[in-house]
Amino acid sequence: QVQLVESGGGLVQPGGSLRLSCAASRSISSMTVVGWYRQAPGKARESVARYIMPSDTIDYADSVKGRFTISRDNAKNTVYLQMRSLKPEDTAVYYCHANMYGDRYWGEGTLVTVSL
Repeated sequence: QVQLVESGGGLVQPGGSLRLSCAASRSISSMTVVGWYRQAPGKARESVARYIMPSDTIDYADSVKGRFTISRDNAKNTVYLQMRSLKPEDTAVYYCHANMYGDRYWGEGTLVTVSL
């Protein structure tokens, strides 16, 4: 079992920045996939940014490339999402997600609202 707790969401103006954090209860080094999804009102959940461990790659959604950066601190069991140049269409609940040994885990989500 893995617990994931997101934080850092809030209200920000278009063009602004936020940094989200995901604290995991177990070492993220052992996870096969770690990253972020989001779900906007009335839309399906979508992948935003993920570490794909088997291939040692980072996968970004086209809509966030060049604006969002995923990072991690293994010692703190924490994954971050630095969001820059935020747009109203980035408004969503952002979820931390992890795959480990075939099991999938989700955080409760943190709301990001981009509005004037």
